Amino acid sequence: MTHPQMQAQMTIETLLEAILDGALGPNPANLTVTGASQIYQTTKFSGTAARYHNYYMLLRVEDAFGACSHTKDQVGTEAAAELSGSPLSDALRDERLPVRIAAMDAYLGTVYPHRQFSSGPLTIPPGTPIEKANLRDPAIADLAAITPGQQVALIGVVNPLVEAIQARDAFCLPCDLQLEMTNNGQPVERDMEVVLERADSIICTGMTLSNGSFDRIVTRARERAIPLTVYAQTGSAIAARFVGAGVTALLAEPFPFTQFSSETSQLYTYQMQGGERT
Repeated sequence: MTHPQMQAQMTIETLLEAILDGALGPNPANLTVTGASQIYQTTKFSGTAARYHNYYMLLRVEDAFGACSHTKDQVGTEAAAELSGSPLSDALRDERLPVRIAAMDAYLGTVYPHRQFSSGPLTIPPGTPIEKANLRDPAIADLAAITPGQQVALIGVVNPLVEAIQARDAFCLPCDLQLEMTNNGQPVERDMEVVLERADSIICTGMTLSNGSFDRIVTRARERAIPLTVYAQTGSAIAARFVGAGVTALLAEPFPFTQFSSETSQLYTYQMQGGERT
C-alpha cells in the first residue's frame, strides 16, 4: 500500500485521516497523552522595538513531544488540564486546530522519530537566543539552496533569516500576519498570495500549520514547480511527511526549542536529492 505521505496531493486532512485509520502505525486510540502543557512567552531583544507574544500547546506521547505555536484566541488555558490522560485519538479529533496539530506532531514524532528518519542532525552549541538563531537561520538558507537574484518568499518573518537570505544576494519577500516591518525596515506583506505568485523559492515556518495556510503554500509550490523549504518548531514531524510531496527541504526543531535552552540544541535536516527523500 502506498502511504499517504508519498501521494502527490497529500493534505493535512488526508494525513490526519491516515493516522486515525492506523495506516501509518499504531492505533492512536491505544496511545495516551501523558502530559499536556501550555506556555506563554514574550520576547523583546535589547535595541529592538518589537515585543513578541508566543503561545505554545505541547502534548507528550511516549518519547515524543507534539508542539504547536498558536495565537492567543485559538486555545484557552483550560486545554492542558483537559488533555492529559486522554487517548491520543481524542486530541486528534479535537475541534481546536492547534490541539489537532500538536496531537499529529506527537503521533508522527513517535512513529517517525527525527533521529532515525531525517537526513541528519544539526547541532547548535550553547548560547543566547540570538547566537543560536544566527547559527540556525543561515542553515535554513543553505537548505533552501538560495542563489543570487532569487526572489524568496518568507512566510513567517524571522529577522535573522531575512538577513541570511539577503546575505546570499537574494531578494526577500517577507509575509507575516503579526509584523508590519522587518528589523531592517522592509515592509511586510500580509497577503501570502502576493508573495507566492512572485517567488522563485519559498521558505515558510511551522506556524503555517496552526493558522491553516500550510496546504495552500504546498499547493502553490507544486503548481509552480518551485522549491519549498520549511523551518518548523510547530509540527516538525508533520512537515517531515511532506518532504517529497511538495516540500523540498526541512529544518526540524523539536521541543525543547532553542529559545528555551541555553545548552546544546539538536535540530534535524531533511532534503530531497534527485527526486528522492534523504
